[in-house]
Amino acid sequence: MQVEDCLFCKIALRKIPSEIAYEDDEVIAFHDIQPLAPVHLVIIPKHHLRSLNDVTPEYETLIGHLFGVIQRLAAEFGVAESGYRVVTNTGADGGQVVGHLHFHLFGGKALK
Repeated sequence: MQVEDCLFCKIALRKIPSEIAYEDDEVIAFHDIQPLAPVHLVIIPKHHLRSLNDVTPEYETLIGHLFGVIQRLAAEFGVAESGYRVVTNTGADGGQVVGHLHFHLFGGKALK
């Protein structure tokens, strides 16, 4: 399921251009348009989930796959050995800006 007015659903559907780093049937990863580190990717499930609060047991396989993609991207972008950070924000008070579950992969410098 995808949502018509969701920014990240539009990216997944290729209605909004983005620099895609990875894509398969379930997950898409793209470069953040305002990077906070030399490597800053956004990884999302193509199925619209608003936040981590929407992840129920039926999505465990999808989330496991998503984290496997994150590991592969960390290796591909050369930050697996030096270290990286994975962040997800949930809800307004948690800093979530886009209402679609997403994970940020940061790396390429010492993070504070």
